Amino acid sequence: MELTLLGTGTPSGLPRPDCPCATCATAIGPGARAATALLIDGALLLDLTPGPALAAARAGRTLAGVRQVLLSHPHDGPAVEFPAGLPAPGRAADGRELALLSGHRARAIALDAPGTGYDVTGPQGERLLYLPPGAAPAGLPDPTVAGTATTARGGARPYDMVLLDVLGRPDALARLRNAGLAAPTTDVLAVHIDHTAPPGAELHRRLAAAGARTVTDGETLIVGEYHAVPDLPRRTLVLGGARSGKSLEAERRLAAFPDVQYVATGGGRSGDPEWAARIAAHRERRPGSWRTTETCDLPPLLAGEGPPLLVDCLSLWLTDAMDTVGAWDDQRWAGRGAGALRERVVELVAAVRATRRPLVAVSNEVGSGVVPATASGRRFRDELGRLNAAIAAECEHVLLVVAGQALTLR
Repeated sequence: MELTLLGTGTPSGLPRPDCPCATCATAIGPGARAATALLIDGALLLDLTPGPALAAARAGRTLAGVRQVLLSHPHDGPAVEFPAGLPAPGRAADGRELALLSGHRARAIALDAPGTGYDVTGPQGERLLYLPPGAAPAGLPDPTVAGTATTARGGARPYDMVLLDVLGRPDALARLRNAGLAAPTTDVLAVHIDHTAPPGAELHRRLAAAGARTVTDGETLIVGEYHAVPDLPRRTLVLGGARSGKSLEAERRLAAFPDVQYVATGGGRSGDPEWAARIAAHRERRPGSWRTTETCDLPPLLAGEGPPLLVDCLSLWLTDAMDTVGAWDDQRWAGRGAGALRERVVELVAAVRATRRPLVAVSNEVGSGVVPATASGRRFRDELGRLNAAIAAECEHVLLVVAGQALTLR
């Protein structure tokens, strides 16, 4: 089944007319995106957007063979242009399946937001799912409830390709994965891209972290070719200073996965309202399907089987480790303390190296600021720098977050 993307943007397109934002200002050439529309085997057109005939011509395609035009946007969605010669566009009722003379079958999917999704099966059995912006399939197992992960609904195999609003609804992808409808071999394409998306290479990096990708307008793909599915790094280290956005970046990397174990190394600080407020803000931001473990005993978690781990953060782990070995006392540090801490670090680094679980770890970068005034402060700074370097050496992907911008170091 051959798929041509006549557009990959939101109904307003990218850049938006008269918008001065950074994303719109840099959305030129290949970065410009028309409203999303899909041409399948030249016979089925999903969504009718302004200028479809011209968009098809730019992609080296024609609309002359289109036998069915289906709309996915809500009834009060954007105005469309209806070129002469095309079949009258329509919207299938939820659950209805249409059979085309070309051998394709399109089934309307109920959504949790206004609009209609389409499950399309090609003549050779290839399957794709297309969702409008801001929507997820209704009726999928709830990943926030333990034990609801299932095989694909109705015994159907996973989709070969899924096209959806990955940035706006990462939870939709998580639900599809939880239901067994999106597998590691599923090609996940981000469409409906708006000017809220990060510009340039950051867009592709962020999508790759979710196991997704996007392409330029006019590109033609073969549904069922899996070679382009991005490989997810097993280990990622996210560094950054205070309030840099490093925790948000780490959480964003796993937002499209249904079952994540969030490891909070800070624990609770009784009677500290400011610390309690920080913890509450983090909890509210995390998906409800994630479960939280408060511990600094990381090696057993890394050695076990299970869902992805998000460890926030290594600097608090180090604080606990230094507390345990008495690192703040000069005599204890000079005696057994330094060696005991080194053993703890070696054990953690070895566990990171050997883990088979996807891992995203967060740590502070404190080596670029003012030199601490106390010996204990300088000791912590030095040991954290060594720990960060040792963990980074074992990670496939290392990021530095500055002012909310993630810079790829590896």
